[in-house]
Amino acid sequence: MGVLSIILQVILGLGFLMFGFMKFGSKQMVEGFKHYGYPGWFRVFTGLAEVVSAVLVIAGIWNERLAAWGGLFIVVTMIGAVFTHIKIKDTVKQMMMPIILLILGLVVLLINFGSLLG
Repeated sequence: MGVLSIILQVILGLGFLMFGFMKFGSKQMVEGFKHYGYPGWFRVFTGLAEVVSAVLVIAGIWNERLAAWGGLFIVVTMIGAVFTHIKIKDTVKQMMMPIILLILGLVVLLINFGSLLG
């Protein structure tokens, strides 16, 4: 695994840890999910998915298979985020963060994809 991949995984993992934990009770996140039309349990579920993804991506520094799974979970979560922004008719500018995170998750997945194949 290259240095750039490790740096990407650390930054992505720490970011998802932060955003995931915020979903457990941050007033901004509570209001945001209400605005999106989602129930509170879905906010908590999303936060849990993000924390698990972050742990997998960071642990993936030592185990490529975990990195691949973490990247996949990030991709799936961010596809949902992008569709949510489309659903509420946000601007492309408002969708940029989930789009960037989707791409970064895809990069982690692709770098480590071979480990999923055996």
